[in-house]
Amino acid sequence: MSESTGAGTTPADRVVRASREIAASAGAIFALIADPAEQPRWDGNDNLAEAATGQRVTALGDVFVMTNRNGGVRENHVVAFAEGREIAWMPAPEGQEPPGHRWGWELEELDARRTLVTHTYDWSQLTDEKRLAKAAGYTAENLRASLDRLALLAEGADGP
Repeated sequence: MSESTGAGTTPADRVVRASREIAASAGAIFALIADPAEQPRWDGNDNLAEAATGQRVTALGDVFVMTNRNGGVRENHVVAFAEGREIAWMPAPEGQEPPGHRWGWELEELDARRTLVTHTYDWSQLTDEKRLAKAAGYTAENLRASLDRLALLAEGADGP
């Protein structure tokens, strides 16, 4: 399942989702998402360059730091967290408040070896006019690319 709206004329139009089943445990998948050092390996937007090791997200309110491919440093404020089930963050330029867009992941364990994973990009609260055009460019296909890369890593880590 995936949905994308594109134009972003209403708040509901500013939420993009993609889902897929991954043949791995929720724990194996979540470990890849919650460790910022792993994120450049599965980023389907090819936007992330690196993150220091040792920043594994463990709680609501955590902040982890990433460097983008263009050299920009982003502080990611964790706004949703349930170990093995849900994680979401709002990025912000270093030392600033988040401008209102949110990246999120929800995991529904179907059984010990299969998990339904939903990736969401929500820019319904984005206030920075300079970021609106870029935000509108994120589609379900971009999110699906991250899901597909994540699946390759998780399925390899969890085994067949």
